[in-house]
Amino acid sequence: MVRIHLPVLDHGRMDPPTLYLIRIAGHLGPTTLSAFPAMVAQVRGTDTVLTGLLPDRSALYGVLAEAEALDLDLVELRKLVRRHW
Repeated sequence: MVRIHLPVLDHGRMDPPTLYLIRIAGHLGPTTLSAFPAMVAQVRGTDTVLTGLLPDRSALYGVLAEAEALDLDLVELRKLVRRHW
């Protein structure tokens, strides 16, 4: 008989949400922005900057996949460091 030991996952431990800044070329309209409900949009110069707390890496990848599906031009992606929350 062969015994297999699987690693124990700590389901009680969760990383805190991470604040991201995503800069997209151009001004996004309300319809396009509705694809990013977890993000707050601001126009900065010729770009739209989306910021928001995302619960995990898969949520970030979901936002990036949506931007790609909409054929948006990603200019910058930045993980923002929390100072005093």
